[in-house]
Amino acid sequence: MVTKEEVLDALKTVSDPEIGVDIVNLGLVYNIDIADGVVNIRMTMTAPACPVTDWILAEAQRRVEEIPGVKEANIELVWEPPWNLDMISDEARKMLNL
Repeated sequence: MVTKEEVLDALKTVSDPEIGVDIVNLGLVYNIDIADGVVNIRMTMTAPACPVTDWILAEAQRRVEEIPGVKEANIELVWEPPWNLDMISDEARKMLNL
């Protein structure tokens, strides 16, 4: 059975190339649901006009689908709640000198 921790670990390998921090520590991943090998992820971007949105979404899906036991990964891009700097993890804050 696939776990949320495995999914988060896979998503931590996907970094925003403009910022250089992974999407989990940036606080872009809002929710993960797993049922029968299907992983549904709700996430956002730092801004609606993010030029690398398509790449990040495709890479996140690819990395999750590489996890043994995952049949399918679905990424839902949402804008509520809007992302803000308070969502960044302490680890990412140190990396970004915030």
